[in-house]
Amino acid sequence: MITVCIVEDNPGTRENLVALLNGEDGVRCLSAFATGEEAVRGLPSAAPDVAIVDINLPGMSGIECVARLKMALPRLQVLMLTTYSDRDLIFDSLRAGASGYLLKDMPHVELVQAVQELHAGGAPMSMPIARKLVDHFHRIRTPASPEERLTQREQEILELLAKGRPDKEISDKLGISLNTVRSHLKHIYEKLQVQSRTEAVVKFLRAGE
Repeated sequence: MITVCIVEDNPGTRENLVALLNGEDGVRCLSAFATGEEAVRGLPSAAPDVAIVDINLPGMSGIECVARLKMALPRLQVLMLTTYSDRDLIFDSLRAGASGYLLKDMPHVELVQAVQELHAGGAPMSMPIARKLVDHFHRIRTPASPEERLTQREQEILELLAKGRPDKEISDKLGISLNTVRSHLKHIYEKLQVQSRTEAVVKFLRAGE
């Protein structure tokens, strides 16, 4: 039995989803929430296998809701259900912890199949969403190493970081402002796809091994 919880602010859509899921063999809807705040408070205690979350929720966004739910339930599988096919929203949802992304205009049978696929370890996505992701990655040339991604100045800053130098000392040594150093750091984190200076240094040093 695949257990599911729903986070959807539209009452009609929410009721339809509950009825649809409970009408399927092997699937059971445990509860449904109208807001992200309600879901964050109540969903963890239900501990479902899958959560279906709308992006455009009142108050807390669906993306923030997903991030908080994943902190409470790391093994929770999340399916975003939305009318939006905006690329940034897709990536933000995936970064928050969603594993699937469906548009609301898909046939009901596809939603049930997506829940089953997600529970089985898949990553279901509506065809227009998958196409956007494929097109995005086709446009990106991934460099062979972090060194190829970074400018000369960024490499200098990262080398000083590896020596444990604070931002102010890097600023003084390179003769640039503290704000410029921090701007370079932001770009370094984005290029190396890391969240902190420690991760950046580790990734950079490993690439040089």
